[in-house]
Amino acid sequence: MAILALTDPEWVALYWTTAYWAHLALQIGLAFRVVAQRRLTGETLAWIMVIFVFPVVGPAMYLFFGELRLGKRRARRFSELYPPIRKWLAEIPQRSQVDWSRLDPDFEPLSQLCERTMGVPALGGNLVTLIGDWQESFDRMIADINAAERTCHLEFYIWSTGGRTEHVADALADASRRGVVCRVLVDAMGSRAFLRSDTAERLRRAGVLVHEALPGGLLRLPFVRFDLRLHRKIVVIDGRVGYTGSLNMVDPRYFKRDAGVGQWIDAMVRIEGPAVEALAITFLADWYIETEAPLSELQTSGDARPQPTRGECAVQVMPSGPSLATRAVEQVLITAVYSAREELVLTTPYFVPSEPLSLALVAAARRGVKVILVVPSRVDSKLVRYASGAFKAELLEAGVRIAAFSGGLLHTKSVTIDGTHSLFGSVNLDPRSMRLNFEILLALYDPDFTSRLRALQQRYIDESELLDYGAYLARPRAKQVVENFARLLSPLL
Repeated sequence: MAILALTDPEWVALYWTTAYWAHLALQIGLAFRVVAQRRLTGETLAWIMVIFVFPVVGPAMYLFFGELRLGKRRARRFSELYPPIRKWLAEIPQRSQVDWSRLDPDFEPLSQLCERTMGVPALGGNLVTLIGDWQESFDRMIADINAAERTCHLEFYIWSTGGRTEHVADALADASRRGVVCRVLVDAMGSRAFLRSDTAERLRRAGVLVHEALPGGLLRLPFVRFDLRLHRKIVVIDGRVGYTGSLNMVDPRYFKRDAGVGQWIDAMVRIEGPAVEALAITFLADWYIETEAPLSELQTSGDARPQPTRGECAVQVMPSGPSLATRAVEQVLITAVYSAREELVLTTPYFVPSEPLSLALVAAARRGVKVILVVPSRVDSKLVRYASGAFKAELLEAGVRIAAFSGGLLHTKSVTIDGTHSLFGSVNLDPRSMRLNFEILLALYDPDFTSRLRALQQRYIDESELLDYGAYLARPRAKQVVENFARLLSPLL
């Protein structure tokens, strides 16, 4: 039998026939694997569509992004951390848990869900200050760093050089030179430019420990899913003062000013009291998992210790991520929506809800709850903008009021329920925050704090335009088709 030349038509036909059947076998095999993962129906169908509609690219996307791969080293470090975390959780009831008999009993079911899905109970006796101005956030953080005596721990998704962030770097360098242990943990992708910057090198020379979290790279690609991100924003000073919220370590006057969305609008909280210990533990756990630091060192120099009562606010600190309870944040948000009786106000920069969350918002509006969703009029992601548009129509039809904020890219992530309790932190209302990012969320069971947060939300609403259902339906047909197609992919965003 003669050997076929590479250019022979029979060889070419054989090659393409073999490639076709091999590719089809791969598609079918991956489809069965997607179904076996027992995901939500929308996510399962979206992946199957991608695998079959986009030849070669679709299967490759699933192989790289379709499953959670944390890597053996990170999984090992997490398992080593579990026993001391469990011991710490067992000790909390002896000192700082909330006496629900003194608070609204309606709060307790949400708190129980948070504790059972994420492990951390509500902690009473906190003084919580809401900071709705980015300049004040920087002023307070810098003042606390300047007053630090033992430790300064900072964790951010994005650290961008320039402006007020250089003042924070100066304060950290000064603190390190006077003997304060300073640790900075930033996301490898979100802070890529910072990690190679002169500012980062200046911090290292001053003795500040700067480390990247979730590094990527081609060599890691087969073993670790590289689009997992550390999205938390945490500052803990001396184990006694904590900050969290939506503000990255960026100066809004300079950050992404060429994106065409205006200045980013953020909010933070400053906490004193027992809840700071939970923030400290969260930071130290992340530091341990991402570095080679021995656990004994963090236990002795981490400054995570019980704090005395400072105020009246009950706070539940809820770290989330792909290594923790599956879709725990989404369960908390849906429960909060269903618990609302009179008013529910949500602010988020990226609104691509899961089907269960979207249905919960629709149901709340239809049972008479005043539901207000505040989102920026422009966002820095076209795919998110189109996917979000498809959800807005059904929400408007149900009676949800959607306010399009025009004063910049509204980046504050907050929920207030009936003016009595609230959620606040780094979590966006999109699949990435629910499933893929390492996030931090606070539940605050305090009418006084919630009234201040509601006032801040009202400021955003006053700078917004309420969408009209009729006018929204009249938008171009082609745009609606694109939005509906983007919605099909929304579980994967």
